[in-house]
Amino acid sequence: MTRSRPVHALASALAAAALLTCAACSDDSDSAADVAASPLAAQTTAAPAELTEAGAQAALITESDIEDDWTQVEDASGWRDSLLVGQVDVADFLTAKADAADCQRLLDRLYSEDLLGKPSGASALRGFEQGDSRLLYQVAAYDRAALSASLAWLKTLPVKCDQFTATDDAGEERTVQVIETSLPDEGDARQGLRVTVKGTADGSPATLTLDVAAVRVGSDAITVTAGGLDGGEDDSVEDAVEKGTQRLKDVQAGKTPSP
Repeated sequence: MTRSRPVHALASALAAAALLTCAACSDDSDSAADVAASPLAAQTTAAPAELTEAGAQAALITESDIEDDWTQVEDASGWRDSLLVGQVDVADFLTAKADAADCQRLLDRLYSEDLLGKPSGASALRGFEQGDSRLLYQVAAYDRAALSASLAWLKTLPVKCDQFTATDDAGEERTVQVIETSLPDEGDARQGLRVTVKGTADGSPATLTLDVAAVRVGSDAITVTAGGLDGGEDDSVEDAVEKGTQRLKDVQAGKTPSP
């Protein structure tokens, strides 16, 4: 009996250790199974819904999204400002002739209201007026690579087109300045610009100031152009970017933006 006790004790200890090891394995397995079965583990990143015409309309901002006394107009698709019409003077670009083409492209796109190029899918726009100022807000779907290229192009303009001259068909010269502006940290990528055009309107000296913003959200984007002869509208542009980006995200997630 005396000799058998250590053997019996050792056997009991080994059995207990085996039970503990199995229990630990069971706990680990159960824990892993619980994690695998948890709602968090089951979640997948859903791709944003393709932007439809109805979705683009729903993503447009309203008067309540921007400060001051903006009034929505019935149709802003025909807005054009003659001060943006002109041929860029290549002589201003002595060492970088190619930059003249980029500056011409900027004026042409501001005039045609296609700052980021032609959309590849659904699009919608809405205009607002306040005194002599206008605010144009657009939402559109683009080819992803083309959209990224357009934003990269916008980022180069404050350097390439910091100041240049453009001449209209009547020989009237305009001095154009482009500077970079800050925007709220919204969307996946963004760029802000202020474009100032000094020339004449109806025979009198005039200065057109436009605050411009472009924000990419996936393969879709919003663009805002606001200002006029009374100056820029940077505060309203920031409001439009903040509220508009969220509205577009809601539409992409299949939600209906708040009124």
